[in-house]
Amino acid sequence: MFEITFVNGINDLNSTTAFSAQNAKLDQWLEHLLAIHPSEIDMGLSRVALVGQRLGITDFANTQVITVAGTNGKGTTCAMLESILRQAGKSVGVYSSPHIHLFNERFRINQQNVTDAQIITAFNAIEVARAEISLTYFEFATLAALWLFTEKPLDVVLLEVGLGGRLDATNIVDSNATIITAIDLDHQEYLGDTREAVGREKAGIMRENCLSIIGEPDIPASLEDVASQIGSEVRRVGQQFSYTMLPVNTDNGQQSWAFSSQHRHIDALPVPSLPLPNAASVVALVSEFWPSISNHHIANGLQLATLPGRIEQVKSAPVVLLDVAHNPHAALYLAQQLKKYNGKKIHALCGMLKDKDMAAVLACLEPVIDHWNLVSLDNPRGACARMLYQALPQACQRADVGQFDTMDKAWETLAMTISADDVLIVFGSFFTVAAMQAALADSLT
Repeated sequence: MFEITFVNGINDLNSTTAFSAQNAKLDQWLEHLLAIHPSEIDMGLSRVALVGQRLGITDFANTQVITVAGTNGKGTTCAMLESILRQAGKSVGVYSSPHIHLFNERFRINQQNVTDAQIITAFNAIEVARAEISLTYFEFATLAALWLFTEKPLDVVLLEVGLGGRLDATNIVDSNATIITAIDLDHQEYLGDTREAVGREKAGIMRENCLSIIGEPDIPASLEDVASQIGSEVRRVGQQFSYTMLPVNTDNGQQSWAFSSQHRHIDALPVPSLPLPNAASVVALVSEFWPSISNHHIANGLQLATLPGRIEQVKSAPVVLLDVAHNPHAALYLAQQLKKYNGKKIHALCGMLKDKDMAAVLACLEPVIDHWNLVSLDNPRGACARMLYQALPQACQRADVGQFDTMDKAWETLAMTISADDVLIVFGSFFTVAAMQAALADSLT
């Protein structure tokens, strides 16, 4: 049995609150993980790498490892790659973050979330191995993923970087290939406040003589410098591979797209529900890294791939969309997608964390939103509706802007006032999407 005493999130021998790993449930474990390290984020690999080595879970000799980094699009990239690989008959483990509802969502094996019991078994093993070493919540979760994926050998493991790349816990594993999706500003306090600094951090996942797919069209020089220094085999969108939307098929009314590289050319691919730029990066990797995977498996995999909270439609009358967009780069993409609803009145319901660039995100969406609604998030980092109102572009600060203390109240009000022909986009954070999903569920009971 392990006993660790803590108070206010930091170990404290004088506290009377103790954690016992014996028979602990998953929610108790998660509370424990938040308490054993003094900070939520602690950049660096020395501690987590040492525990990983003690566990023997950093060497995936018989498994192909793909690491995915980027400001946005990491989760959707992993989901589409996972779907294609499963169509091709490969066993696949995926580690992603954050989750929306259940911690288990962070670990998928063959497109199924792992069980509480599996996670707890991994946590117990890590707790023994770490001994005197303090780990963050994310580091513990990353080690759990690696432990789960080594327990039962898999053909492929996909690791989604949590923050940056170079110093992210996922980087204790040498990958066989990498994808970098997009490079923009977010988490500036950790990654730097220029795209050059961010690019250098994300380039840290690349390895010598390993394939690196770059889906960012405006690549920072810093990333190119790192790739050149280590000898990574870079394939850039717009250079070594490209993609284009095709005209609508007049016979069936369907739109498709084409992919082209020196390794493969595919016409008439189905347009996925997930972002097309990330789909192109996935196809670029598959075409070169797994050339035996057929066009049929690629097309089917893309068509079947989904991920909650990524322009996810959850109602049809009115159309209700959920999106986790929480930085300017993601907000610009969301605004572009909302143009598909031209002619309809678009309502926004936004909830954000106060450490995000609220003003920039709201400004990106201002041109496509007809009516604003703002909601406070029930989270220590959450911004209140008033803070969001003050961050709105001045032209949007009107008396009819809805401000709500809770998501339940927001949905109760909007459900009665929005026309069945309108569109509601709920966005701003993973917490916002989770709260809206819960509110929708509550309204049906």
